[in-house]
Amino acid sequence: MSSEPDDSARDGTVTIGVAIAVPDPWGAQLQEYRRKLGDDTADGIPTHITLLPPFEIGSGDVHAVEQHLTEASAVNHVFRIHLRGTGTFRPVSPVVFVTVVEGISACEQLAGSIRRGPLEVDLRFPYHPHVTVAHDLTDETLDLAFDELASFECDFTVDRFHLYVHDPVVGWVPTRDFALTAAADG
Repeated sequence: MSSEPDDSARDGTVTIGVAIAVPDPWGAQLQEYRRKLGDDTADGIPTHITLLPPFEIGSGDVHAVEQHLTEASAVNHVFRIHLRGTGTFRPVSPVVFVTVVEGISACEQLAGSIRRGPLEVDLRFPYHPHVTVAHDLTDETLDLAFDELASFECDFTVDRFHLYVHDPVVGWVPTRDFALTAAADG
């Protein structure tokens, strides 16, 4: 998800995103770190792992999207995420991120369940679950984030994901969560 403002409310559309929220204390810690780096968008972007990037839908389609997300949540299991260290998409994109080292395949499966039907989208880049901590900043600031968060580590259980709606004033607002309810095998 990004924080680019939109005029969607005026033209009958809304911009949504779907993501796994990084829980506190780590979510707040990484958001504060982003703010400290001088990222003006930090306050409007909760710390997350993107499952569906910004996607425009008709405002009348929200219920159908919520139904689709409910169905996606019912076929995915609770899983563990382990974040450790940093990575970057440079030189392709000016991004530094915290790396997902466990839970990658579960994120891929969940994202695949979400990005079909009414939310089918052709991604600009291959899906790579991560937690952005610096974006569109100077090379020196990106290098600093890469180095300072190299020893960052946490793990948590993912038992739900969230639907976010972009508000041009406050940024990304979580509007509903969807519990992962698939029964464990065996």
